[in-house]
Formats: sequence, structure tokens, C-alpha cells
Amino acid sequence: MEYTFTENSIIGDIVTEFPKASDLFKSYRIDFCCGGNRPLIDAINEKQLAAEEILSNLNRLYYETKLKSEATIDWKNATFSELIDHIVNKHHRYLNEELPQLSPYLTKMLRVHGTDQPHIATIHRLFHELKTELEQHIIKEETEDFPLILAYEQNPTENNRAKLQKIVEELEHEHSHAGDILKKLRDITKEFTPPEGACGTYRLVYQRLEALESDMFEHIHLENNVLFPRALAKNE
Repeated sequence: MEYTFTENSIIGDIVTEFPKASDLFKSYRIDFCCGGNRPLIDAINEKQLAAEEILSNLNRLYYETKLKSEATIDWKNATFSELIDHIVNKHHRYLNEELPQLSPYLTKMLRVHGTDQPHIATIHRLFHELKTELEQHIIKEETEDFPLILAYEQNPTENNRAKLQKIVEELEHEHSHAGDILKKLRDITKEFTPPEGACGTYRLVYQRLEALESDMFEHIHLENNVLFPRALAKNE
């Protein structure tokens, strides 16, 4: 595997290009904030870590994430099962990983900067409101809603269609509320633009909030505009 990031890559540049690298660096106690303006090998040597192990793990994580983002499906002809598997394996998996990982960074930002910048408390509150709602939402989709869609695909009775119509309305309402929270986050962060001189954690939080918004928009689009209309249109 050809490495995108090498031992001479600047730590801060790595996290800027690939924000999820911050989780890997955190696991190795590599400082990507105050110590982000130096080559990765300097931090590796300082911590007496295995350079090849870290470079291999970093680049593998990068390529795995990139491949997931580039995966495409013919939405018009995909089965309901294929659509649902894609949503669960890409978007639900992303949320299950990202929401708990991002939370400590927001808390750290609040603790360090919250006194001088009161809007950070609002960002912290909005994110955790969104986190709670999304965690409950994806559990409900996987245990109740998606199984009903698959059942309706196999047995499109009027009774199943009525149940599906009700569930779709509930899900679309929940999507709308999540979208409203994301809009508030974009507004209060001034389009996810950190202030001049912001520390690494500050910049990281804004980058990852923007990435979360992007994934959510794609996620909601696939459900509201592809999966749900196709399911409800079956046998009309």
C-alpha cells in the first residue's frame, strides 16, 4: 500500500486533511494540537513508538474511509435490502463511531474556551441534543422501521402500507428536526469557520461538525428521496 501520509508529514496537516486521524493520534497520545506543527516522526520518536505500526494504521484508516465515501450504488435499480444495507453500513456506522468520539472534544473545547466564548456552550448543548436524538433514531430504524420496509417489499398488503406510511411520516419529522439542529450549528459557528488563532481542538471540532453535517445530508437524502418514496410507491 502506497502511503499518503509519511513520517515527514506535518501532524497538523494530517488532521486537517483527514480529521479522523485525531482519534488515532489520541490513542497513541500524540499531540496534534499544540504539538501539531512538527513532522509525525518527531512525535513518534518522542513517545518511543513504532513508526511502521502508526504509519500503517494511519494510512489504512485513511484508505478505508476514502473507499467508503467513494462507494456508489445504482439507486434507481437497487433493492430495498441493498439500500438499507448501504445506509446502515455507511451512515449508521459513521454515526455510531463519530458521535461518541467527537463528544469529548466538544467538552474539552467548552472547558478551555467556554468562559470567554459563551456561544461554545450552545454548540455543546446542540451537539449533544443531536447526538441523543440520532442514537435513538438509528436504533428505531434498525429494529422497527427498516424491518417493516423489507416486510412490505415481500408482502405489500394494505395493512403493512398503512403502518409504513405512519412510520415514514415519523422518520421524516425526525429528519427535519435533526436538519434544524444542524442549521443552528452552522449559523452559530459562522459556517464552521473557527476564529483566527483557534487551537487545534477548536479547528478539529468545527471540521468534524461540518463533516457530520455533510454525511447527514446524504443520509437523509437517501431515505427521504430514494428509499421512502420507492417503498410507498410499490404496487400503487
